[in-house]
Amino acid sequence: MNRFLTLLTACAMVLGLTALFGPQAVAAAGCRVDHTVTSRWQGGFQAGVKVTNLGEPVTGWTLEFTMPDPGQKLVQGWNAAWSQSGSTVFAVGVDPNRTLATGTSADLGMTGSFTGANPEPTAFALNGVACTDSAEEPPPVDPPAPGTGTPVDINGKLHVCGVHLCNQYDRPVQLRGMSTHGIQWFSKCYNAASLDALAQDWNADLLRVAMYVQEGGYETDPAGFTGRVNGLVDMAEARGMYAMVDFHILTPGDPNHNLDRAKTFFASVAARNADKKNVIYEIANEPNGVSWTAIKDYAEQVIPVIRAADPDAVIVVGTRGWSSLGTSDGSDENEVVNNPVRADNIMYAFHFYAASHKDPYRATLSRAASRLPLFVTEFGTVSATGGGAMDRASTTAWLDLLDQLRIGYANWTYSDADESSAAFGPGTCNGGDYSSSGVLTESGALIKNRISTPDSFPTG
Repeated sequence: MNRFLTLLTACAMVLGLTALFGPQAVAAAGCRVDHTVTSRWQGGFQAGVKVTNLGEPVTGWTLEFTMPDPGQKLVQGWNAAWSQSGSTVFAVGVDPNRTLATGTSADLGMTGSFTGANPEPTAFALNGVACTDSAEEPPPVDPPAPGTGTPVDINGKLHVCGVHLCNQYDRPVQLRGMSTHGIQWFSKCYNAASLDALAQDWNADLLRVAMYVQEGGYETDPAGFTGRVNGLVDMAEARGMYAMVDFHILTPGDPNHNLDRAKTFFASVAARNADKKNVIYEIANEPNGVSWTAIKDYAEQVIPVIRAADPDAVIVVGTRGWSSLGTSDGSDENEVVNNPVRADNIMYAFHFYAASHKDPYRATLSRAASRLPLFVTEFGTVSATGGGAMDRASTTAWLDLLDQLRIGYANWTYSDADESSAAFGPGTCNGGDYSSSGVLTESGALIKNRISTPDSFPTG
């Protein structure tokens, strides 16, 4: 990995800046840009660009820099509106990163092509104000001691062993985290401040990125949603969390309706993230109204697409009856046990909503856990509609069972949706507080309390 740190120092305002960028678009008194080339391939590269505002709050910002090699071109960017004119690349802040408060950062990313030596970009500027820069290699960082550091630091690349999710030490681990709501609706909830809170205050191990395919999602803008997912994967990685990429099929419930879209999406995302340690792929959120045979057939066509780029990734397959192992359709785990997906390093999804799904569903999970690798990629503390009163007793019984069986989970949802399953009260995502009791719903407070207890990740 080629990594360098460019420090942008404080710069004076230039005349005409307000007229150029509008009355709110003022340059910060100082900023810092961390540019990291995360991977290279023949004729191409991928880079993360983190811009930190060290001055006054700024709204409506533009970051620009120069590609020294005439053959070096921007291919795709995310978490900003990207463009290139000649050798100059522009990244314009968009929601939720359009405003940068003092000390806050925007995590951007890009892919590019080159024909020459792929030199590093130079001449960074914020809102048209040129800044001096000095390229410095950061001091070497010793690897964390076993058992210390972030979840990804400790566990490394995950894999399936037996019926468990296991870490780099071949020991079973349980990941606990949160799922986004649909990123087409709640993009403002997923920014540097909210992910800092999730990683540091909530002590979460996992961010599940729910990318709806229909309902105004991926099918309306494949490139845009792919870029947004990749950006959230990067933001989770920077904070030491695992990222579960959820291909959120719901209506229609037959995943084969989206087979070609799934192949296109996962081919792109897997190729782009193959070198990362923190990515898990969930290839069909909640199949419904469809047989297990049809779901299995879909999985056996999509999994090889991922494996072609990322042969070692953990892949989660949705199950019949809204990922209930068939329970919601009057079946049970035996249909999967007797006819498993023909692939290695896979797990099967199980979903529940505590107020609707009680002892019969817990019995299915308990039986299946000794025969199948399971991950609860989505659950709620309320009814299956996402609303109604929280069922504290059932939720506690479920979480105690998952802890006992060391089955990982992601709660629905890390959002301020106007529904009782949301972790935050309405309007929370317009601010910067994602942890205090004042912004948490009853569900959010319970789940934060469970997730924030110390992890127990075995290393020996």
